Amino acid sequence: MDEFKPYAVFAETVSAGSMSAAARKLGMSPSAVSQTLRALEKQSGVTLLHRSTRKITLTDAGERCYQHCRRLVDAARAAADSLAQAHDAPTGELRVAAPVGFSSHMMALAPLLMQWPQLRLSLLIEDAMIDLIESRIDIAIRVGRMPDSQWVTRPLGSLEVALCAAPAYLERFGVPETPMSLAKHQMLAFVGETKAPVTMETADLDQPLPTMQLEFQHPTIDPQRVDVGARIVSNNRNALQQMCEQGLGLARLAIADVQSAIARGTLVHLLPQWRLPLLPITAITPQRDGEPAKVREAVASMQRYFAQLPGMVT
Repeated sequence: MDEFKPYAVFAETVSAGSMSAAARKLGMSPSAVSQTLRALEKQSGVTLLHRSTRKITLTDAGERCYQHCRRLVDAARAAADSLAQAHDAPTGELRVAAPVGFSSHMMALAPLLMQWPQLRLSLLIEDAMIDLIESRIDIAIRVGRMPDSQWVTRPLGSLEVALCAAPAYLERFGVPETPMSLAKHQMLAFVGETKAPVTMETADLDQPLPTMQLEFQHPTIDPQRVDVGARIVSNNRNALQQMCEQGLGLARLAIADVQSAIARGTLVHLLPQWRLPLLPITAITPQRDGEPAKVREAVASMQRYFAQLPGMVT
């Protein structure tokens, strides 16, 4: 916006009291300041300054013009200050999107909000994938393996996972002793974790369920994989845990989320000597360059939170 530069030079010259003082402040030569002002007067056809060897004074037109130019310079400085503040200190509105099953962990942002009272939080709890640009999201939390994406991803850690069941379910169907014995049980699966069964040509109430493949690791035994029928599929991990506690099937659940339920006895950790794959947690941001302080500090706050969370691998 070069057309505004002469007005800024004019305002700084009047404010400084001389062209030489304005030149030092603006990082210009006195002759460049003088030429800029003369070009502005020539363009407008109006004399703005009376010049003498010792000082400058404003004409009536220059006095009126100076008031507008001063506001122009003040507004530009305010804009620059706001950008510097956004870069250096967490202020303004922080928009975070997280899945429903992750909502209890958003306390990770509490220390940041306490430290920076100028920071506001808009928290969107939604299991559907949210468009970061359209919804003006600063940070989105994703749970599970991330597909290739244009967004910037930052790992927050990985949750240890437990295979769980309610005591009532185990009373009806028995306690599995090995991974392969799970084939006769029923899973509660998250959307995207199942494979469709082979379809039957005739309607049959006994058609096979979609299956979910479980992979187990053991310190001394070869890894094992087993396909388990999935009776219930949901995109909400909280719902899966609640249905698991009601005895409707087995579920893979994050240890950090079910520790209290296991301690209360409403859930049982099955096959504890076997380990399931970790569940990665990722923070996604639209960009890395020019990232405001509120985003950098929020990601750092979540990383610190997960580093001390039981059942988390960082």
